[in-house]
Amino acid sequence: MQNQSFDIEFIFLGLSQNPHVQKLVFAVFLLIYIATVGGNLLIVVTIISTPALLGSPMYFFLAFLSFLDACFSTVIAPKLIVDSLYAKHPMTFGACITQLFFGHFFAGVEAIVLTSMAYDRYVAICKPLHYSSIMNWRLCGLLIGVAWAGGFLHSIIQIFFVLQLPFCGPNIIDHFMCDLHPLLDLACTDTHVFGLFVVANSGFINILIFSMLLVSYGVILFSLRNHSTEGQRKALSTCGSHIAVVVLFFVPCIFEYARPPTAFSFDKIIGIFYTILTPLFNPLIYTFRNKKMKNAMKKLCNRFMLTSYDT
Repeated sequence: MQNQSFDIEFIFLGLSQNPHVQKLVFAVFLLIYIATVGGNLLIVVTIISTPALLGSPMYFFLAFLSFLDACFSTVIAPKLIVDSLYAKHPMTFGACITQLFFGHFFAGVEAIVLTSMAYDRYVAICKPLHYSSIMNWRLCGLLIGVAWAGGFLHSIIQIFFVLQLPFCGPNIIDHFMCDLHPLLDLACTDTHVFGLFVVANSGFINILIFSMLLVSYGVILFSLRNHSTEGQRKALSTCGSHIAVVVLFFVPCIFEYARPPTAFSFDKIIGIFYTILTPLFNPLIYTFRNKKMKNAMKKLCNRFMLTSYDT
């Protein structure tokens, strides 16, 4: 390990060097971040305070997914928002590694949670008579534990290899966040092997999970031919929301990591999409297409208003 790397300070160019654009970036992304955290936490509070929803594995996983989205956005967005107020955007090596670790940690956990949600829908639609016996709380807890462990393992392995890289030259990164490819570009050594490792550990895993999810939903959709029209409508509504979330999460990640570590001009746009916009879209997708969630939110808001009025 190159201990001198910890003394390095990286300078991020951010989304723009134009002061007027930076003010716009501050306003827009501050609103997005507030909406993201507020929307996701509203889903968590709604499900936790509604026993009928919390007792369902589907909504249990949804609450956990919303919690992860709020955390994932918090790892990236605040630094981007604060940086937009200043001309220089410095970050110490330690802070960079911390952001890199937690970003990939929460993303890894979320990938496994999305897989668990797909399995839950598969059992509910394809094996409805055995749903309660298969999707018991022991299995749900096990899946959440696997998600935490998988996300940690995925992230810690990458951090271990990044810590081996020497940084002794330029320290300017044309990005708004600390990520693997920008760090590889600055390393003072041949990073070809590590670039292949990134493709294997991040890109290939994303492709594998995404392919498995597409196959599982293909099986689900094929099995719907034996259901009633009403049953098909409900199943398609639920699965449609989940498929949209899966596509929004995995497609940008596959593009970002399942390729050689070559910088593209639109890398920042892809980064904005899957780190900031996707966590914002998830609560909108799940609440707008789910009557139970909308009704539960209305009841929660009414309860809050009555409590405030009585106080």
